[in-house]
Amino acid sequence: MCKGLAALPATCLKSAKDMKHRLGFLLQKSDSCDYSSSQGKKEKLSSSQRLSQEEVRKWAESLENLIHHDRGLAAFRAFLKSEYSEENIEFWVSCEEYKKTKSPAKLSPKARKIYDEFISVQATKEVNLDSCTREKTSHNMLEPTLSCFDEAQRKIFTLMEKDSYRRFLKSPYYLDLVSPPGAGCRPENCKRNHTHSLDCNSNIISQCA
Repeated sequence: MCKGLAALPATCLKSAKDMKHRLGFLLQKSDSCDYSSSQGKKEKLSSSQRLSQEEVRKWAESLENLIHHDRGLAAFRAFLKSEYSEENIEFWVSCEEYKKTKSPAKLSPKARKIYDEFISVQATKEVNLDSCTREKTSHNMLEPTLSCFDEAQRKIFTLMEKDSYRRFLKSPYYLDLVSPPGAGCRPENCKRNHTHSLDCNSNIISQCA
């Protein structure tokens, strides 16, 4: 033992050893808590990413239910992309984002961007609007407001509702996510029995999320 420590009373040395032991215990406990907390967060995140059958079945009740659900919107976009017709849902989403604009100074440039991308004659992703709606929307560009795309957005929503939404519900993008109760292993379902798990099929959604 070094001379410095030898000169200390025995009680001081014992106290120092006790303190060292306690510090070691506390560090081990802290590491354990951090690990448990990390594991808990991972499990919670994993749980939140799962889709319930009830949620997926609600998508078949209305297009509104589908596209107002983050995972439903992602699945629908993936389906439309497979049909090379994603411009409709992209326009709808752009309109929703536009209506959240808080700064009046940003309305005009944002409105112009949406108009040039989806509505103008030279639009790169032109949506299918009747001439009357297109003309009215063009007029709204003179003084853009939060509602200047409302009519065009409603027309595109109706178009998707009557056409692509119905095809989506019959496509693997939806059918592989929903397992009808009592479906068992009928021939038409056995082909998809390896994809009935929502966790496994979430990769279809995540590719376009």
